[in-house]
Amino acid sequence: MRLRLFSGAPLAAAIMALAFGAGAKGQEQKPPEQKPPDAVDIADGMRLFQQKGNCQACHGWAGDGRKTDSQMPDGPNLRETKLNRAGLILTIKCGRLNSQMPAFDKFAYSDGRCYGKKQADLKMYATRMPDPPATLQQREIELIADFMIAKIVGKGPMDHAKCVEFWGSDTGVCKEFPK
Repeated sequence: MRLRLFSGAPLAAAIMALAFGAGAKGQEQKPPEQKPPDAVDIADGMRLFQQKGNCQACHGWAGDGRKTDSQMPDGPNLRETKLNRAGLILTIKCGRLNSQMPAFDKFAYSDGRCYGKKQADLKMYATRMPDPPATLQQREIELIADFMIAKIVGKGPMDHAKCVEFWGSDTGVCKEFPK
């Protein structure tokens, strides 16, 4: 009597699994690529930039450094920044040491996650980092960074056409720019 332990498709599947499984051992798994932000993400990021983060108070509604609150610190022109998405996320999350840029991560300096520093380390800097208007979750920080990449960073000086594109229509604020 002849015994058949393996036959046909199951045998081929087992061989393929072993071959590909062995080949993958030792290879690093790449993180999944980030999907590009969609229009909803950009709109959510804009809302967070304007409202919860209140970024325009220092950086201006267009991110050009023309702040909306004269009592707030002068923020840099983000339209000219060289920061990429990762740099923006780090800066929003951790703030800027020895500056007026607050850290929006609630636990930024509780455990050394930001620049390897803890709250006590911040006392050595001449300029005290202010508290943010609100703390942000990681996803909210990412949405703000995506909005900034889409609408602000590297976009050059604001003009009428860029203003209309920024807001999605010819709003009152765009009237200050000649057509």
